[in-house]
Amino acid sequence: MEKVSIAPTDRSPLVEFDFSKGCFRLEGESYPEDSASFFAPLLKDMRTFLESDDARPVSFNLAMTYFNSSSAKALMNMFQMLEDAAGLGRAVVVNWHYHPDDDTMEEFGEDFGLDFENAEFRMCPTVDA
Repeated sequence: MEKVSIAPTDRSPLVEFDFSKGCFRLEGESYPEDSASFFAPLLKDMRTFLESDDARPVSFNLAMTYFNSSSAKALMNMFQMLEDAAGLGRAVVVNWHYHPDDDTMEEFGEDFGLDFENAEFRMCPTVDA
């Protein structure tokens, strides 16, 4: 599969999905005008990768500073696919990066983390360099 790289905008996050390495990254803010059309191809590509015979481990890094409810739904869909893949035996790690002063993003991460039983979900406080 081709690598997916989307530059961030004022309303959408940086996207880097490197299927050859099993590394996925979303970073920034997410409140695109049409979240469904923004996330649909990403969800499709992720599903295709996770349902393939390729069993390489997956690392999903998320460093969001803000997202709206429709973006949260897309994240839940991604996380469910990752959890399902982990349930079938694939090694999956989700790293939720947040600034330690950002209580909202920390709480969202903790809430999302509760839904994981098979994939490893890590809370990763980060400080700007």
